[in-house]
Amino acid sequence: MRTRVHVCVPLPVALVLGLSVLLTGCDEEALLGSAPAVTAEALPVDAPPQSALATATLLPVKGRAPKTGYDRDLYGHAWKDVDRNGCDTRNDILRRDLTEQVLKDGTNGCVVLAGTLADPYSGLPIAFVRGQATSSDVQIDHVVALSDSWQKGAQQWDTPTREAFANDPLNLLAADGPLNQQKGDGDTATWLPPNDAFRCAYVARQVGVKYTYGLWVTQAERDAMVRVLSTCPTQPLPAGALQPAQPVAAP
Repeated sequence: MRTRVHVCVPLPVALVLGLSVLLTGCDEEALLGSAPAVTAEALPVDAPPQSALATATLLPVKGRAPKTGYDRDLYGHAWKDVDRNGCDTRNDILRRDLTEQVLKDGTNGCVVLAGTLADPYSGLPIAFVRGQATSSDVQIDHVVALSDSWQKGAQQWDTPTREAFANDPLNLLAADGPLNQQKGDGDTATWLPPNDAFRCAYVARQVGVKYTYGLWVTQAERDAMVRVLSTCPTQPLPAGALQPAQPVAAP
């Protein structure tokens, strides 16, 4: 089971879909390791207690903080070999997400020269060829954009935590380059993949990342998450995400 990042931020539990709002928190010295409990009666209808939809109701809701001070370098050098497997993060994700791979000789099976991506955002196949003019056809998307995280809690993190976040496979997907550029630093309220069939999994991943790292959401963002996930109430959180505690019986 994944351990939540050790950063203390308030943890309000706001329940949507016409339900009452319950608030819990942590003091200045507490860590995010203990997930808030929620009663079974408070869960959205038809949503299993550890589903993405139920977890979305546990995300703290706040306003977006200013982007002042944001810099990509605050998240460490792009695509470091943080897991020390001899390969940078970009190539790790390309090897995970591409099929029919051609790997560069002499790189211990690390560098991907070519492959095929079943692009989740467009729903179309993309032929990837490594090269100055072609590599950007397939980009590695931070599902929760770094700038978005900065405005919703990451300003409080230290550099190692931000570096871990920027290279966490939980928050990374190989995707169509132009669509990734179109997304920018958008959240669920401002951008969704044009591939309707992937939207539930995409939003579930955003929920899982934000819950795991203790990031908050805006009200519009949480409303959008619930709206998408209500069409697939049993959608699970992605593998690797922190799982909420099982609900406790109401007294």
